[in-house]
Amino acid sequence: MRERIEPAGIPSLHRGEEVNKTTTRLVVGISGATGSVYGVRLLELLQNTGVETHLVLSKWGARTLIHETAYSVEQVQQMATHCYASEDVGAPISSGSFVTAGMVVCPCSVRSLAAIAHGHGDTLIHRAADVTLKERRRLVLVVREAPFNEIHLENMLKLSRMGVVIFPPVPAFYNQPKSIAEIVDQSVMRILDQFSIHLPAGKRWDGKMSTGRRACVPKEKTKSAP
Repeated sequence: MRERIEPAGIPSLHRGEEVNKTTTRLVVGISGATGSVYGVRLLELLQNTGVETHLVLSKWGARTLIHETAYSVEQVQQMATHCYASEDVGAPISSGSFVTAGMVVCPCSVRSLAAIAHGHGDTLIHRAADVTLKERRRLVLVVREAPFNEIHLENMLKLSRMGVVIFPPVPAFYNQPKSIAEIVDQSVMRILDQFSIHLPAGKRWDGKMSTGRRACVPKEKTKSAP
């Protein structure tokens, strides 16, 4: 039987075969900025959704996590489908041939912001972000810093012009949050919206004003008796 030779070394697709069977993969980086709860909650919400999460927790991200939350590093790693060491620049997510829906750095320190903006970094978070940029995939940076200096703003503008979504986790109050958890959930829901992953994690604006509270209307000054 003659061996079948495909043109240009590309195998042909037979009837019934699909071109793309990949699962939705999302790269999640957690840097050392304050606000690690946003990254943790994002991983929690994506569990059992069919989204394959690939986590990179930086050295300082682990330290901030322990300081700010009740979670251990091991507990957070178990929330992800796959996790990688920060120095493992040979991990699958360091290559553009590893197909993903994009990447979110949540939270993103201004150090990571600068490294990504200038294509210079020695960690897997920086390398994976660089790959996401060169492959023209969605990159969302949840930048946590205040106030911003001129360098921060210039780096954000540079990345925004490349198509990167700069997403400071600014809380919304139209949903009248009653806890920190509700504030976090609303921001994480909006972050996932950027990847067309829509979860009912928080209240969305429906155009209806609340009537449960009185509006703050300035009272007219009463004239005193002569």
